[in-house]
Amino acid sequence: MRPDPRRTLPAPENRTPPEPEDRIPCPRPSHRRSTTQMARSISPQPSDEGSGSSRPAGDPVDGTPSGEAKPARKKGASDKKKSRRAHGDGGLFQRSSDGLWVGRVDLGWKDGKRVRKTVYAKTQAECRTKLEKLKRAAELGVNVTAERRTVEKWLAEWLTIKAADGTRPSTLRSYRWLIASHIVPAIGRIQLDKLTPLDVRRLVAAAKAAGLAPTSVRHVHGLIRNALSEAERLDLVPRNVAKAVRAPSAPHAQVRALRPEEARRLVEVLRSDRLEAVFACGLMLGLRRAEILGLRWDDVDLDGAVLHVRHGLQRVDGKLAFVPTKTERSRRRLPIPPRLVEILRRHRAAQRAERTGRGDAWKETGLVFTTTIGTALEPRNVNRHFDRIRKEAGLPWLRLHDLRHAFATML
Repeated sequence: MRPDPRRTLPAPENRTPPEPEDRIPCPRPSHRRSTTQMARSISPQPSDEGSGSSRPAGDPVDGTPSGEAKPARKKGASDKKKSRRAHGDGGLFQRSSDGLWVGRVDLGWKDGKRVRKTVYAKTQAECRTKLEKLKRAAELGVNVTAERRTVEKWLAEWLTIKAADGTRPSTLRSYRWLIASHIVPAIGRIQLDKLTPLDVRRLVAAAKAAGLAPTSVRHVHGLIRNALSEAERLDLVPRNVAKAVRAPSAPHAQVRALRPEEARRLVEVLRSDRLEAVFACGLMLGLRRAEILGLRWDDVDLDGAVLHVRHGLQRVDGKLAFVPTKTERSRRRLPIPPRLVEILRRHRAAQRAERTGRGDAWKETGLVFTTTIGTALEPRNVNRHFDRIRKEAGLPWLRLHDLRHAFATML
């Protein structure tokens, strides 16, 4: 029996002409679903055992068609990605030449030029820390572009500033001694902007251990505090770390006052002494040693019983020199007591006699108190002379400067 040809007809061929290679297929609208998609939605989907995934077994994960190899990543791409700065790091990157991390801060414009500050570190975290500190210092007003200097170098600059401001030579001399003997050995090598309160505390402890008197230890602390205050004003440091360290306490020294009977005994011993008028000016006018030795006859009016204090006499850099008074208020006009007027008249007569006796060897200086040839008196020699006087008067505890205190108690 022959089969029915109508039932065995072959399936019709797909007569849709293929699209040309150069023709771009138009994507189907998103609301229309292809036959394949409809078939998948109808037929059951295989699932991975225990994974809970409904992805077909042959469906690609990363967009790469099944059976095709993934493209190989370029050599060095991962290293380049690691060296790129993280988001929010600012000017932070790794230098390819040596692997160092570099951080940069833009500080704006100065004199028509862009100003930047750069820091370096071996690790990204360390470089980021340095960069944040630099930004914070710039926000606080610190001049981060200034030349870096140690504490020792800054103190040398500070002394130059103090000298230009008119600080007394004797004060500068004591500053230099404290700096060279105690401050530089302890903290001189530390960078100025790296100095901490702990470093200052160690400085104070070292000064105490060196045997300095409590008052001198306070002077060490006061000196470094003043120097750092100047550095803060010049935007070299963000703050004065010495202010965070409490100044060491100094015991109050009880100054013994010269009693009236002791003063009379001293005056009796001074009578007929060549330097009687020197010590009488300290006892009766309360003048400092430098102010007494710097007096000129032009400053003294014996007829009007008035004396003018205008300057002092001190040894500066190995030479005797006139210096300004200690303070502006030290320039003053003082009345001369009658007893002192008499002593000064006797002293002037004795000086004229010495001038006549020396003849050409006399050196005219116009000073009230001179040597036997007319030159200025050496301050230390005056102290030595007073040491002999006080012992003779039975007052071994009395210092020359105590005459000034005695004058204050007798007012």
